[in-house]
Amino acid sequence: MALGPRLDLRQSQQLVMTPQLQQAIKLLALSNLEIEAFIAEEIERNPLLEQERDEDRELSASSDDDGFGDAPEPDSADTLLAGNDGDGEAQLDIDASAFDEDGPGDRIEAGPSSGLGMDDLAGGGEGDIESLAMSDISLVDHLGEQAAAVFSGHRLMIAGQLIERIDETGYLRADLLRLSHQLSVPMSELEDVLETIQGFDPTGVGARDLAECLALQAREADRYDPCMAKLIDHLDLVARGEFARLKRMCRVDDEDLADMIAELRGYDPKPGCRFGGEPVQQVVPDIFIRRTASGWSVELNAATLPRLIVNRSYYAELGDAKKEAEGKAWLDECLTNANWLVKALDQRARTIVKVASELTKRQAGFFERGVAALKPLTLREIAEVIDMHESTVSRATSNKYLSCDRGVFELKYFFTSGVSAGEDGEEASSEAVKSEIRHLIDNEDKILSDDKLVVLLKDKGFTVARRTVAKYREAMGIGSSVERRRRRKLSSRAA
Repeated sequence: MALGPRLDLRQSQQLVMTPQLQQAIKLLALSNLEIEAFIAEEIERNPLLEQERDEDRELSASSDDDGFGDAPEPDSADTLLAGNDGDGEAQLDIDASAFDEDGPGDRIEAGPSSGLGMDDLAGGGEGDIESLAMSDISLVDHLGEQAAAVFSGHRLMIAGQLIERIDETGYLRADLLRLSHQLSVPMSELEDVLETIQGFDPTGVGARDLAECLALQAREADRYDPCMAKLIDHLDLVARGEFARLKRMCRVDDEDLADMIAELRGYDPKPGCRFGGEPVQQVVPDIFIRRTASGWSVELNAATLPRLIVNRSYYAELGDAKKEAEGKAWLDECLTNANWLVKALDQRARTIVKVASELTKRQAGFFERGVAALKPLTLREIAEVIDMHESTVSRATSNKYLSCDRGVFELKYFFTSGVSAGEDGEEASSEAVKSEIRHLIDNEDKILSDDKLVVLLKDKGFTVARRTVAKYREAMGIGSSVERRRRRKLSSRAA
């Protein structure tokens, strides 16, 4: 084969993403709070962008001019990807109140407190979780303050080194012998400082394992007698429910053993968790679903979406800068970017409302009757109905939360796989099956095995295999029948 130069003609296709399209795709995947931070950065960067004030909103409402001149309507991501010109915009089949200013999104001042099923959490009184989560002081700072009041000089340094090695649950994660060599201090002095720290608040902090943590709390409650010490030394037998063996080892009867177990159950196995480094962030919904006389209304949370306007008067006032070619080019670029951003945000809002509206229609049974009426749903089904690409629907539902009468849910929650629901061939959502499994287990008089759950689910209209029941049960953090039987036996003895 001879080597030599030659000319070839090749034809290929490629997708070129403009900066505007990349920005539109990025905006669609962001949540409302992330959009708020993004807009704040853009306002600082672009002098022609301003956040709309209440008085500006009233003036714009009384004027027919939208303030955008003859700028073209933005192209949706799907339109741009398809290479269409993007002229015109499809009408959305939603309630007209989707962009109202009098809905819950305009009245809300803080994130809703309903949370994602917080009412189902076991343990803790009302307000305890919030007060602990909002604690400003961390465990390390709390222990450091107590150490400064007790120690000084060299021993305060040792205490600081030990406190730094206590994790967020309150346990000491350090090898004392190695730490003794590193600090060049006697082992006896290190243990003496640790013993003092273990007397700090919260009780049980500084323990090296669960048994030591419970022992510290038992000593604080003046319940650490030889019988309790023997019980704490054999926590593995307590977990396995070997009460007959424990009675022989502790030399107590049934009543005393039940009393000791009840005492252990009252202790905190993770005393450091009541302190937090950062407060838990509440979920702020991006969309509100509410029932109206004509059906369901879909509304964006306007409280977390700043309204942008383009300051054209400021652009007109900069006449001197426009005399120079460089200044005119920069101002024109700022105006173009500002117009595009405003239009892109509007397109994002319409896309999210469009997706949420179709999702609400498909899952109307959930909003009316609960999780048992949740239907199998995929991104492709929504995309085909609203004539968008599946990736666009995926971005529109990413990091977005929906608030309704039943609580706050992530939009991805409504997209679930299906399982057979009987002879009629209709499928049921996996979430509905999980809900029914939890309901059966929560109300079981006699511990139900997975095989028995399969039979009961079939009576309810769900045809699932035993391995599917086991998988769903484990995904919900529910123990097996053996574990639940052991836990019930332990609870009955402690009662």
